Amino acid sequence: MSVEISARFAFEVEHKASALLQFEAADLPEQELVRADTRLTPTKHFARVPAQDNIGERIWIEADGLVEVEYEAQVTAHRLVAELAALDALPPHKLPGPAVKFLLDSRYCHSSQFIDFADAQFGGTRGGARIAAINDWIAGHMRYTPGASGSATTATDTFHSGLGICRDYAHLFVTLARASAIPARYVACYAPGVTPQDFHAVAEVFLANPEGAGGLWQLVDATGMADLHQAVTIGVGRDAADVSFLTSFAPMRFLSSEVSVTVSR
Repeated sequence: MSVEISARFAFEVEHKASALLQFEAADLPEQELVRADTRLTPTKHFARVPAQDNIGERIWIEADGLVEVEYEAQVTAHRLVAELAALDALPPHKLPGPAVKFLLDSRYCHSSQFIDFADAQFGGTRGGARIAAINDWIAGHMRYTPGASGSATTATDTFHSGLGICRDYAHLFVTLARASAIPARYVACYAPGVTPQDFHAVAEVFLANPEGAGGLWQLVDATGMADLHQAVTIGVGRDAADVSFLTSFAPMRFLSSEVSVTVSR
């Protein structure tokens, strides 16, 4: 089963500016890149650099004027999705070093503010059972509402408003997982079945490996829209700031975006 991806977006800068792009599917054991084609307006500078945790790549460009990006890929997904409720947690002192930063506050996820809430709301659960309880709580308290949030909206804002899009769902989920002492990271991905179709945001939690020592990252979609078996990871980060498909380091005007994700047999 293959996932067919097509993404296009365009933006414009008035003066020469640096921009960081991350929109290509990562090459991972659980997702095989069958083909990929990236095309963009010629720029003064173009360089690839490793992305967060070496999952995927980012592209540095120096742009001046209009930049149009087109990306097409075919990916075969081999991802196994575990039954989260059956998985145990790892105590923080047994976490590997790379997972530690995903326990801490970040730009959009102020998890330390929610420790008391998480304990009161989800007390008596741990590990995957706690994750399932968080997911159920979000499903019962959030309403998917395009336009209800913006680039400055934090998980705290979303918690109080109960409104948002996939980015906000993922931020709130990550925040409540971290407040429960479970490492959680933000995942940018392509996923069939998402409405409206766009760059999608899910999360990953670090739980005990059911087949041996240590832990494994497990995908979770708080919106419930994505088929995680067929989700294609672009990159991961502490929150959306680490893995935005476009980060400009000077004033920029965003013009358009179009994403298509389909499944073929």
